[in-house]
Amino acid sequence: MNNIVAIVGRPNVGKSTLFNRLIQRREAIVDSVSGVTRDRNYGKSEWNGKEFSVIDTGGYVRGSDDVFEGEIRKQVELAIDEADVIVFVVDVEEGITPMDETVAKLLRKVTKPVLLAVNKVDNAMREKDAVEFYNLGLGEYFTFASISGSGTGDLLDALIEAFPVKPEPVKEEVVLPRFAVVGRPNAGKSSFINALIGQDRFMVTDIAGTTRDAIDTKFDRFGFEFNLVDTAGIRRKAKVKEDLEFYSVMRSVRAIEHADVCILVIDATRGFEGQDQSIFWLAEKNRKGVIILVNKWDLVEKDTMSTRDYEEKIKKELMPFTDVPILFVSALTKQRLLKALEATVKVYEDRQQRIPTSKFNEFMLKVIEAYPPPATKGKYVKIKYCMQLPTATPQFVFFANLPQYVKEPYKRYLENKIREQWDFSGVPIDIYIREK
Repeated sequence: MNNIVAIVGRPNVGKSTLFNRLIQRREAIVDSVSGVTRDRNYGKSEWNGKEFSVIDTGGYVRGSDDVFEGEIRKQVELAIDEADVIVFVVDVEEGITPMDETVAKLLRKVTKPVLLAVNKVDNAMREKDAVEFYNLGLGEYFTFASISGSGTGDLLDALIEAFPVKPEPVKEEVVLPRFAVVGRPNAGKSSFINALIGQDRFMVTDIAGTTRDAIDTKFDRFGFEFNLVDTAGIRRKAKVKEDLEFYSVMRSVRAIEHADVCILVIDATRGFEGQDQSIFWLAEKNRKGVIILVNKWDLVEKDTMSTRDYEEKIKKELMPFTDVPILFVSALTKQRLLKALEATVKVYEDRQQRIPTSKFNEFMLKVIEAYPPPATKGKYVKIKYCMQLPTATPQFVFFANLPQYVKEPYKRYLENKIREQWDFSGVPIDIYIREK
């Protein structure tokens, strides 16, 4: 499980610039997902071989003292509640402001590591000016300049050291698949989980999760056996007056990283909204299997085309990744819950499948021969060999004489042909073109 780092502070101190610098440290694919609102971002970073998730909690509206303080308290408490380490960013140019003091007052009460990061320190004079931030009562501080990147190395070194030592997960004799139930608040996640486990409590074993917010429930009914990772708010934090959207996505970050397949529950009466899409793309970026359950279907007025129309609307929002199982269920009436389980297990099995290299070449080389990559600058791309890589998620490599000329549209063509021949519904696929 990755650690979570929350960047907090008042507006315009450079939180987003620091966030961008952190996630761009990965030379490979940068996992950056737009959050529920335009001012929140989620991403992944790596330093000294350690990966962690970063959450930018920026952007609250300046207003009257009461409203302003309420907004600060809400966002900072959420970050404190979910993160492993908190980075509190302040601005050396403006010095300590009343807003900074408000945030510092909250942070002084927590037991989690808090790193005070003084931004815009790019010369010796400003280094001296930074001394005043001792007055915030948070101990040592780190000076850096988020635009140029100077000083961020020392900050990141301290960040890595501050991560809590997490116990090694207990190895089970049989490693069960993990299915995470995710989605926006009030979509029916709790009802779905309760409907699954029913009243037969003797068949359910609660296992404490490796994180504070995920509880693994061992599920063994109807011939299925797996761990259900719950994000439905069973252990609701009493002191957090939560911004529901922000809170659910923060919890989903952990649950998604911890799962093999994500069961995204959406509210049929509300549609496939922005937050649902954010959580979906979070799962896709993490290369997890995904299945969408449209809950509360019993409350929707239907005609003969309702299901098809609804499904088409969702797939339109998911383009280009439209090969995703969508089921219409009702946790209240237990309608199609067994089918939902079957579909989830199927996605898990598809994600594990391995295609023999000989069969893969036999099919794909014919496909490529029928429609080869377009010529670029008069040069023809030839692909003579391909295979599935031995990775945890489905990844395929195609060896070509001029890999740099194979563009995204052709990669999507190859992916679509793979999906037509083999069932990877709900499973993200990676296509790589390498020089032979």
